[in-house]
Amino acid sequence: MKALVIEKPFQASIQEVEYPIPGMNEVTIKVERTGICGTDIHIYEGTYMSSYPLIPGHEFSGVIHEIGANVTGYSVGDRVSADPNIFCGHCEYCQTHRSNQCLNFAATGVTRNGSMAEYVRVPANTLIRMPDPMTFQQGAFIEPMACVVYAMNRLQVQAGNRVILFGAGAMGQQLVQAISRSGASELVVVDISPSKLRIAEQYGATLTVLSDELDARLCGQTFDIVVEATGIPSVIQRAFSYMGPAAKYLQFGVADSDVTVSLNPFKLFNNDWTILGSMAVHYTTIPAMRWINEGRIQVDHLVSQTLSLEETLDFFEKPKDRDLLKTQIQI
Repeated sequence: MKALVIEKPFQASIQEVEYPIPGMNEVTIKVERTGICGTDIHIYEGTYMSSYPLIPGHEFSGVIHEIGANVTGYSVGDRVSADPNIFCGHCEYCQTHRSNQCLNFAATGVTRNGSMAEYVRVPANTLIRMPDPMTFQQGAFIEPMACVVYAMNRLQVQAGNRVILFGAGAMGQQLVQAISRSGASELVVVDISPSKLRIAEQYGATLTVLSDELDARLCGQTFDIVVEATGIPSVIQRAFSYMGPAAKYLQFGVADSDVTVSLNPFKLFNNDWTILGSMAVHYTTIPAMRWINEGRIQVDHLVSQTLSLEETLDFFEKPKDRDLLKTQIQI
């Protein structure tokens, strides 16, 4: 089968590789759509946990092509997506409701071959059945939306909270819709792209601000909740300055693994701040699927372009357009 293989950081190619035969408790999916995530860029650049060679891709939808031994409840031809995260189920963290911190964590497209290929093999217990009205384009948003659902479960927005969100990319736009539906009285969205900010205004932001106008526009205001969705160290550092008394801070954006920022521990203590991380998903794919399927969260407008596998090589290699939202691959 044809696949995009990252051979080492900054080196990828289209190759003919072996078809992934499903083992016990596994299925093989014929991939229809795959989304390109910021994490895929980190993997390509060698700044994430992955080893090489690797077929990336963890946001995907498709059709079951082959079913392995001991799998029940599914048939060839079923339309599905899958949770890429694979938990062992028996370590200390899995047994104490912290599976996304699994000591034996694995992930399709991150630690094992993923969906930037004609076929992908996944454990059957990670499958999510797609409702009939859902398109493959929408199905490839189930995983990123599940990350948003998990973040919202961590964040626990209260009625009337004032929120500021840094980053209006594809993930930021999903956060805009989720936060605006979760009780926030104000939602300020900050980005460098005027076009992204216009979209945020249409889907729930109460105020949008260009990054270079932030200090002048907000004049020292602080917020109940600060959400960082870029992973850029300078933005993260700046975001802390907008935290008010008893504020919550959520680090949603993925930064390079060796990045550090400074934080005044006295302010953390004195202001009763809460600092939260949001690692991937935690059994949140079904709520995400429902949110998309019922039209409560809109995703189709977030697809800026659809590429072939061959075109994806150029996408990885070239500088990214700041106005680009989600890029998907049609396999």
